[in-house]
Amino acid sequence: MVPPLIAKLKATCLWRRNMRSHDKLVVCYIHSTTSPMCLGEVMKVILQQNVLKLGKAGDVVESSPGYFRNFLQPRKLAVQATEGTLKKREEDLAVLRKKAETAHQAAQEQADKVTALGMVRLFAKCGEGGKLYGKITNKEIAAELEKHLGFQLDKRLVKTNDDISSLGVYKVQVKLAPEVQSEINVEVQPEGWVPTEKPEKQLAAVGAESEEAAPESDEA
Repeated sequence: MVPPLIAKLKATCLWRRNMRSHDKLVVCYIHSTTSPMCLGEVMKVILQQNVLKLGKAGDVVESSPGYFRNFLQPRKLAVQATEGTLKKREEDLAVLRKKAETAHQAAQEQADKVTALGMVRLFAKCGEGGKLYGKITNKEIAAELEKHLGFQLDKRLVKTNDDISSLGVYKVQVKLAPEVQSEINVEVQPEGWVPTEKPEKQLAAVGAESEEAAPESDEA
């Protein structure tokens, strides 16, 4: 009868050849086959950093014991998934979720401020036909928005559908977070231009023009 302890263990043998003596050497690794964290020839590990073709930091993935022991563990890329490390992972994830929720809420508040502006105005040198000498850049739009918003805005968050290279009104997207986006109108006027109407009235006029330009729907 096989002793219970031996029945719970499995030996994995590797053949190695001594290049000088040509003798074969058997190296046996004994590991548990009943542990919930190590089944057969794979084990559960928690990634501490992003690992190409394996997963992202915080993921629980399967790894061969050799790959974990020789590559992941020495480089502190992963730790073995035990009751203790899994509990710590859940605590860390809870903190990350809280931070993400706070960041999302802050981004949404900023997006609401952008939307409330409705429209901002920029001035530029232009030639005949309203063609600008150059074009309005995302950096210029971000700088103008910062004057009204009261917080810094990275130019990379500003997205335009087309180049702003002539006078007119353009719709601009401001993506403050992966799932938070706001839209605003940017009006470009020539240098020295003096407005005759308040921005609110001009913005309303722009909206009215957009509605008139939209095709009428067929009546049922």
